[in-house]
Formats: sequence, structure tokens, C-alpha cells
Amino acid sequence: MDLPQPVLKAVAVGRRLAAALAFLPSLLTRLVMGIAFYQTGSGKLASPDNVTSFFSELGIPFPELNAAFVSRLEYYGGILLVLGLLTRLAAALLGSTMIVALMTADRASLLEALGFSGETGLTDVVPLVYGLFLLWLLIYGGGAVSVDRLLGRWLGPDRGARWGADDPSPGETPG
Repeated sequence: MDLPQPVLKAVAVGRRLAAALAFLPSLLTRLVMGIAFYQTGSGKLASPDNVTSFFSELGIPFPELNAAFVSRLEYYGGILLVLGLLTRLAAALLGSTMIVALMTADRASLLEALGFSGETGLTDVVPLVYGLFLLWLLIYGGGAVSVDRLLGRWLGPDRGARWGADDPSPGETPG
């Protein structure tokens, strides 16, 4: 049985609309995550003694060195995500900080959420949610509206891929 013509037209319009808006998920994810990390990095840079003290309490080795590193990673990594420059590298590095956060500062809330035994749900564990968004960016890259894409076009597919630039193939899925 064939679908009625109005249904087929609606499906075609929906597909065209989805294709026209395919750039949005990666762009919005990059902007939201980039701004969030930029803000947390800025806050950490403004109060390095508090960050060092917190890292000491968590038992993180070399707390002064790690506080300085993480503060700058979040600050500059956030900027890279907003620009869509070296998106996969920035996502991988920032994702590693989320893993450390899940193993230290947010361990109890993660275990509570995984046990479904308390008031904490999985979406309440911020490093887990951030980590999932960063994993998505690591896999799919900066998307069509990114400096990575411009570099991929400028360098070409062979050289661009070596630097993590997105594939500039026209009409592709997010990447």
C-alpha cells in the first residue's frame, strides 16, 4: 500500500529541513560546552589557591601543578570548542578531566545515580553529562560551522585528516 501524497510531501519537507539544520547539533554542543568550560576555567584561574586546596582534599597528586594545568585546559579548551578549532583534541583533553572528576569529586553522586537508590539521577552528575557531550564531539568533530572544517577544506582531505580537521566532503553527515 502506497502512502498518500500529502504524507510523502510532508516526509520530503521534513528531510529537507533536517538536512538544512544538520549543522546545528555540533555547533550548539560546541558553543554550550565551550562557554561552560571557559567560565569554569576563568573561575579556577581567578582563585588558584581554592582550586589547589580542593585538589589536595581530593587526593589528586601534585595539586598545584594539576590546578594550574586544569584551569588553563578548561579556559583554553573552552575557547577552542567555541571556535571549533582542534575540536577533537580539545574534547579528548577536557573529557579526561571529566573522568578524573567522576573518580574523585563526583564519585559518590555517580555511584548513587548508578544505584538508582537516591535522589541523584544520572543527569544530575554534571561531569557525566559533560563527558557524554565531549565524547560526541570527539567522535563527530566540530561540524560544518567550525574552523576545523575550514582547515579541512584548505589543507585537503589527506593533510587535514592528519591534523584532526573535519572531512570537507560536501553533503556529508555531521563531522
